[in-house]
Amino acid sequence: MTEMVYGTHPAREVEPILPKWWRTIDKWSMSCVLMLFGVGLLLGFAASPPLAEKNGFEPFHYVQRQATFGFVALLAMVLTSMMRPSLVRRLAILGFIAAFVALAFLPFFGTDFGKGAVRWYSLGFGAIQPSEFLKPGFVVVAAWLIAAGQEINGPPGMRMSFVLTIMIVLMLAVQPDFGQACLVLFGWGVMYFVAGAPILLLVVMAALVVGAGSLAYTNSEHFARRIDGFLSPEVDPNTQLGFATNAIREGGFFGVGVGEGSVKWSLPDAHTDFIIAVAAEEYGLVLVLFIIALYVTIVVRSLTRLMRERDTFIRLAGTGLVAILGVQAMINMGVAVRLLPAKGMTLPFVSYGGSSLVAMGIAVGMLFAFTRARPQGEINDILRGRVR
Repeated sequence: MTEMVYGTHPAREVEPILPKWWRTIDKWSMSCVLMLFGVGLLLGFAASPPLAEKNGFEPFHYVQRQATFGFVALLAMVLTSMMRPSLVRRLAILGFIAAFVALAFLPFFGTDFGKGAVRWYSLGFGAIQPSEFLKPGFVVVAAWLIAAGQEINGPPGMRMSFVLTIMIVLMLAVQPDFGQACLVLFGWGVMYFVAGAPILLLVVMAALVVGAGSLAYTNSEHFARRIDGFLSPEVDPNTQLGFATNAIREGGFFGVGVGEGSVKWSLPDAHTDFIIAVAAEEYGLVLVLFIIALYVTIVVRSLTRLMRERDTFIRLAGTGLVAILGVQAMINMGVAVRLLPAKGMTLPFVSYGGSSLVAMGIAVGMLFAFTRARPQGEINDILRGRVR
């Protein structure tokens, strides 16, 4: 009887997940990520055999491991990018709590593997670095707090996010891992700025960072040694920076040729922190510029999409994630050319490393989930409506 009076409503067609995902994802940025991973495998064939030989493994042992880690990272990226932003936020909060607890217990149960910084948990068959997984979760949690603080009668989200940031920075400094600490602080600062923080406050924060750096220089031999090496007018040719600088100089524009580089035999971290030196030596400036162009494309396209986003949380979280990705790449390459002090930071999707690859896959998957095209009015439409 009801249908006779009011009529029937046609069933709404639900678009399948995969076609919808493919239609709304930023295909250019995803292609750039896949190319970065391909470049990483290519460079792994050049950089990892010396280390494999030194450790008694097959020549391409680390390349095979990188391919395995990369498969997991790309799978995590795709699956995460298919999720709704609300689901991404829930899972990120749970992941952040787990990584935060793991980071807190690191001084008691972690190991340094002889590198002077307790950053890893040894699992026997491998190792895991909690700080890598902490970063994407932290960005989402901080964005959620800041966005909630801008609502009417909302919590003091900005203050809460700042306290959380300082706690994490101090925990990372204890390891010591000043590079990751700076990255976390920078990501929060970018989100805080986008949320409308006054410039004066950011200047005060920058001054506090400089003061903290001076304190660390005075009290940390590990930190002071790296700063002194960076500020020295001459580079010791037998140090990592010396080998990397010489390799980049020798590579020139087109490189010395595939497999002809020598820096991979001198640098213990040629396949991780200084992978860009291997790229510059064997393939020259051409490949380095190509790698830079891939990162720039991801950053610019992601920020362009986020600028049109109405939802405050999505805009802040996406901006924080893309800022961490871009700055981490910039720091890694900046260290290799001696524009920045040594940080011990990987090149996203290119360097070898299970924790960094998988964690960055999750982070970029979150970014793609936040930048997917959605059926909503863009923020420009709202602004034009207010003007009218």
